[in-house]
Amino acid sequence: MTTVLVIEDDSSLRRALRTSLRARSLDVVECATAQDGLVLVADRRPDVVLLDLGLPDLDGIEALRRMRSFSDVPVVVLTARDRQQDKIAALDAGADDYVTKPFDVEELLARLRAVLRRVPRTSATPAVICIDQLEIDLARRQVRLAGDVVHLTKTELALLEQLVMHPGKLLTHEYLLRQVWGQGYGSESNYLRVYVGQLRRKLADDATSPRLIVTEPGIGYRWIGSE
Repeated sequence: MTTVLVIEDDSSLRRALRTSLRARSLDVVECATAQDGLVLVADRRPDVVLLDLGLPDLDGIEALRRMRSFSDVPVVVLTARDRQQDKIAALDAGADDYVTKPFDVEELLARLRAVLRRVPRTSATPAVICIDQLEIDLARRQVRLAGDVVHLTKTELALLEQLVMHPGKLLTHEYLLRQVWGQGYGSESNYLRVYVGQLRRKLADDATSPRLIVTEPGIGYRWIGSE
């Protein structure tokens, strides 16, 4: 049975979607917050996600970006936002389709079927990466070392996500700066030196004999922890 995860804070709409989808023999899992949705994507591995953008704890675009750090599940955005720039932002963040409210249920079902047909499920980065005593939970955005929580800043966590999402791949200074700090950055390699140094210290990774992050002098960094 196809499982649909509905991430929507409007309880009446969730109820209507649950009724409509189950009437078509679809299994429905639902939640009202982005964080619960990310955890359910990791734990339940649904076949497709219906994602609202106006969630109470986190904007849906950011939730989608985080989801894409560990899952390739097809995502159909279901939202009241109808501006072109919102649609572009959602698609750029990894959405597979975009439906605006109010919507026709039959059209929504057709879009779900189309997405499931055309989007192949490939092997994605595991939601939880374990390396010796290090545990990186991308869905919950938590890192533990020897059982203890490692407190990372938002920037440190974003940098770590980029590294672990591309195991073994050389990520250039420019790429990391733009992905973590924004499109206006690209030459501030000193930022990376500072933050990679902080990550190494917090993750107990010795720069002289690294087991997690390798420096390619003058070029960038490579994550070797998952190799």
